[in-house]
Amino acid sequence: VQLQASGGGLVQAGGSLRVSCAASGRTLSGYAMGWFRQAPGKEREFVAAISRNTHYADSVKGRFTISRDNAKNTVYLQMNSLKTEDTAVYYCAAKWTPLGVAATSLVEIRAYDYWGQGTLVTVSS
Repeated sequence: VQLQASGGGLVQAGGSLRVSCAASGRTLSGYAMGWFRQAPGKEREFVAAISRNTHYADSVKGRFTISRDNAKNTVYLQMNSLKTEDTAVYYCAAKWTPLGVAATSLVEIRAYDYWGQGTLVTVSS
């Protein structure tokens, strides 16, 4: 499956942005999906995942929402109350798991089989 992330941009602190991850090649319905981010000079870190349920990093819990639209073969990350520390390149990833898994098992980079290119989100103060 090929993943294409989009929707990044420049937003002021406190604002909202939704990034999308569109899949091609296969339907996403048999995949667990995750979002990660990488800020300049930092390691890539887990943000959110969706499979049988959803799971979030503590830093985004209550502000970000991951969702999927299998009919559109797309996964979304709605980001509200953005902070300057949310500035990063955001990556989507997919793991083939037709029966689904607990989303808490999807926090590691090595859990995923496919990665999209990133989309840059910049939050200004």
